Parts: sequence; C-alpha cells; structure tokens
Amino acid sequence: MAGREEIAQARQTVAVIGGTGALGFGLSVRWAIAGVPIVIGSRDPDRAKEVAKRVAERAREGGAAEPRVEGLQNEDAAGRANTVVLAVPFRAQAENLGNLRNALQPQTTLVDATVPLAAAVGGRATRTLAVWQGSAAQQALEMAPRGVTVVSALHTVSAAALSDPGNAMDEDVLMAGDDRKAKDDVADLIRRIPGLRPVDCGDLEVARILEQLTPMLISVNKRHKIKHSGIRITGLPG
Repeated sequence: MAGREEIAQARQTVAVIGGTGALGFGLSVRWAIAGVPIVIGSRDPDRAKEVAKRVAERAREGGAAEPRVEGLQNEDAAGRANTVVLAVPFRAQAENLGNLRNALQPQTTLVDATVPLAAAVGGRATRTLAVWQGSAAQQALEMAPRGVTVVSALHTVSAAALSDPGNAMDEDVLMAGDDRKAKDDVADLIRRIPGLRPVDCGDLEVARILEQLTPMLISVNKRHKIKHSGIRITGLPG
C-alpha cells in the first residue's frame, strides 16, 4: 500500500503519455516551468529519460530553477500520477490504453487529447475519422478501467507554441467531461500555463465536436499560411 508521501506526490504529479511527441513535450515544458512535477511516458524508457532531460533544459530556459521532470516507461509513468494526459496519435490510442489498464488507478483523471485525424491512416490532416463510440474521448472512456474519469481537452493548442517558452500563449482550451470535479481539476492545471483559459463545454459527448476543431485549425493555418491559430470564446463572464 502506498504511503502518505507517495499519495501526496501522485496528487501533484502529471504523467504525460506520449510525452516524447510534440504536444506532450510542449505541455511538459510549460507545466515544468509552472512547478508541476512531470513524468514523461514512452514505450522506450531510455527515450523517455532522454526527452525528460530536454524538457528540464527547456524549462530552465523558461525560468524554472529546479524543474521536476522524470522519464519512465508508460505503465510506470501512469502509476505515479493521479492525472494522466494521453497525447498520442489516434492510431496509437487503443494500444496505449490497453497497455495501461493495470497501471491506471481508481480516481485517476485521464485527459484525452487524442484527435482521430484521417492522416493517421494515410488520409488528409484536414479530415477526421468516424469513431464507433462517437469520439476518441468516448472510446478512451470505454477502454479505461472502472473508476477512471475521462476529460477531453487540449486539442487546439499548438505544440510548437507550447514548446517555445518565449512564446506568449493567448487562447481558450475547450474541454468536456461528465465529472465536474475532474473538469475543475483539469481547468486548474490548464491555468498553470499563462495565457490559457479553460472553458467547460459540457458533457463528454461534446468531445466529438471539440475533436473536429483540430482539422479545422490545420486548414486555417494552411489557407492563411500561418504557423498556428487558436480558439477564443467571447461573451464569457469574468
């Protein structure tokens, strides 16, 4: 049984599965700058350790004095945190969730940033694939162990922008989920990155709409020849 210190550490720690990829790397850098303990997950533990060093170096460039970043194999990383961010390509989502079944603990919040892009099967990045469950997030919920809560979020934030600590973020992060407390916790985590504002869009079924925004933004970027565009919701109080 885990001791009190291990439990307290798990509550603060964020495991980023797919942390060696572009989005996972960028998120890890920003959260490490904010003082969040990060565990980078990868199928290859040596690769995870290598990327963890790069994240720590980039975080120091962003002003973090002692970033807490560790690299582990996926299952070990997921077992170390109460918040697990899944930032993998859609083609790898099911495999990763299958491998994590025994690692994800009850009361874990799984933040699914997966987008079912057609590019995953050789199609266009400006189109999405149909998912039997309705969305990648709903597929994640179906595959996750009982007691794990899924929050869909982080689909429209640029990986390149996140990876550069000198780049000022200024956009909304739309999220959906069935558990209000889990969404509140994820919202607090998103706010740790200056310039990002979390917006609760409703129940998890809304994820099918949120995931469609990624290919739309890719199309906008191509059409206007810009590096990245974002989302901003107007009219919100505060």
